[in-house]
Amino acid sequence: MWLEGLAQFAEMILEILIPGAADKSTKRDESPYMPLVTIEDLPDSARTWVFGSDSTLDQSASDFLLREVDRFLSQWHAHGEPLTVGRSFKYGRFLTVAVDQTTAGASGCSIDGLFRLLKSLESRLGRSMVTSGLIFFRDKNGTVQSVDRERFAALGAEGKISPDTTVFDPTVTTLGEWRARFELHAADSWHARLLNKNQPA
Repeated sequence: MWLEGLAQFAEMILEILIPGAADKSTKRDESPYMPLVTIEDLPDSARTWVFGSDSTLDQSASDFLLREVDRFLSQWHAHGEPLTVGRSFKYGRFLTVAVDQTTAGASGCSIDGLFRLLKSLESRLGRSMVTSGLIFFRDKNGTVQSVDRERFAALGAEGKISPDTTVFDPTVTTLGEWRARFELHAADSWHARLLNKNQPA
C-alpha cells in the first residue's frame, strides 16, 4: 500500500516540476502505434509490395514521400491489430513495404489503404507510384528507366537491351523473393521471355 502511495507522490512531484509529464508517460505506454522496424530485420516470409515510380524522384520529393509513408505505416492496422512493418526506398524509384505475417497479417482493407495513400500523393509528387505494367531496367549509362512491355521487347530487338541488362522485378510477393531476385540480369529473370520474342530466328 505504501508503495502505491509513494508512486502517486512521485507522479505529483513530477507533475509540479514538468507539467503534463505524468500524462505523457502514461499515454506513451498505451500507444496503439507500431514503430517501424528496419526491413533487414524482417523474415524472408514477410509479405511484400513493391511500388515503382514512373520517373525518378528528386531528394525533395523522396523526403516528402517517405515522411508521408512512414506516418501511415506507423499507424497501419489490420482488424484493429498493429502491423510489424518495414520499408525500403531505392534509386529514387522503388518503394518496398514488407509486413511480418507472424505477428499480424495485412488485410484487404489495410492493403487498400496503402494503395489509396500512394495514389493520393501522386499529384503532389508529379509521379505515378501505382502504375502497373511498367518494365524497369538500367540503361547503358546505369540510369533506371521504365517502359511498357512492347517497348522493352522492341529495345531488345534493336540491341539496346541485352540478356546482361539489369532489370527489376516489382512482382515479388515475399521479402525472400525481393532479396533474391528483385534486381537481376535479364537472362536470369522472367524478362528474358520478352527479349526472346523479338530475337531473330
